[in-house]
Amino acid sequence: MIEDRPDPVPGSADAMGRALRDGSVTSVQLTQAAFDRIALGDSAIHAFVHLDAQAALAGARSADASFASGVDRGPLQGIPYALKDIYDAAGMPTGCQSRLRSDHVAKRDSAVAARFRAAGAVLLGKLDTFEFALGGPSEDLPKPMARNPWNIGHAAGGSSSGSGAAVAAGFVPVATGTCTAGSIRGPAAWCGVVGMKPTFGRVSRRGVYALAPSLDHCGPLARSVRDAAHALAVMAGHDPEDPSSVDVPVADYAAGLEDGVEGLRIGVPYDFFASDPSLTDDARQGIARAEELLRKAGAQVQRVSLPDYKTFLACGRVLLAAESFAVHRDDLAVRLSDYGVVAARRFAIGATVSAADYIATLELKRRLTAAMDEALGECDLILTAVSLTTAPRLDMSTRPTAWPLQSTPFNVTGHPAASVPVGLGADGLPLAVQIAGRRWDEAVVLRACRVIERDSGWAAKPLPGLPGQERPSDT
Repeated sequence: MIEDRPDPVPGSADAMGRALRDGSVTSVQLTQAAFDRIALGDSAIHAFVHLDAQAALAGARSADASFASGVDRGPLQGIPYALKDIYDAAGMPTGCQSRLRSDHVAKRDSAVAARFRAAGAVLLGKLDTFEFALGGPSEDLPKPMARNPWNIGHAAGGSSSGSGAAVAAGFVPVATGTCTAGSIRGPAAWCGVVGMKPTFGRVSRRGVYALAPSLDHCGPLARSVRDAAHALAVMAGHDPEDPSSVDVPVADYAAGLEDGVEGLRIGVPYDFFASDPSLTDDARQGIARAEELLRKAGAQVQRVSLPDYKTFLACGRVLLAAESFAVHRDDLAVRLSDYGVVAARRFAIGATVSAADYIATLELKRRLTAAMDEALGECDLILTAVSLTTAPRLDMSTRPTAWPLQSTPFNVTGHPAASVPVGLGADGLPLAVQIAGRRWDEAVVLRACRVIERDSGWAAKPLPGLPGQERPSDT
């Protein structure tokens, strides 16, 4: 055991970075403290499916040696983080929560893991996901499904369930997720963390198990907006080995976070959510509160018109069904019984999508993208719902297609979108809103998220207590 460790409840990656640089803590101490907290709480939360303490502590010692020799690779040097278990990391299993991958060990880092390694971040292990990022939540998979740290009887969301849970539990300040229909923003919203889905093509998907290639995005889930900005800056960048990667300059996303939203036009597509019967009073008030905060910060909040939400949803569902079936067609033919029940059913639906239907849906995707571009010509950002409720109970959440999330449109169009907490509902579970922006304009999206995080008071909100512990006071 390491003596004189800091409090095992970690702060943000940004706070950890400052402590590393002023010498008040070492990366080894932070890493050991993270493993201590995981040992204390993950038997109930089940965020992790694989841990590698030996490799992590070696990485932490390397980070400390770099600091000692005057080498500073950036804000995440020495910071513990974890990967969703569909990202490859050399020498670690990539199980995808599936019996089909029970013996897979990655020989090479994914592009994202390689970027984190180059930035000096410390990889603790792999995080829970729905089977192949689609088939869940389910009790028939190799590992237990992740629980929501705010209340383990409630869903953590999906498919980046372990990522949302691990950050909310304080195991790591930063984790990676993937997003095909909302799998970053959904868990972020329900677990009370920040989730950033960047522009399609901004982050390389090399070494990440595909679900639906025309919709798949990689991005961070993080303790704070600033942590998300730091993580995205590491993850983003052109990769010639990924055909979907686009060579566009990467901004310093953290540099302008405090610039605010004064003078920005923010559109609200009320028709998306206002009349939806699933919308709770808490969620409605959360959106209204975000509007008020943005107005007080100097933004002009106005109504914006978009195509019907159900059209976006149908487009995304057809593309997801067809493309995921194409990815799994051969295995479904010979190893159907090795899939969990939820995954097998959801992948098999894609067999019913004809080539004509798929081509027509791609054309619809093009038209919806053009409509979103047109709306973002009238405003700088869009504020809308991400979830119409707080996290549902696990015994009520066995049909993810019926979950009250409204994240699909920005996967269909590829525009950047983030989930940011705005408070707690009457049930004590997190409420969040969604901010979306123009392609490649992640920096402005994050600026607006920072206003909401700061002015709502969420930045000062303590983490939920681990199961068996008393919840921290807000005072």
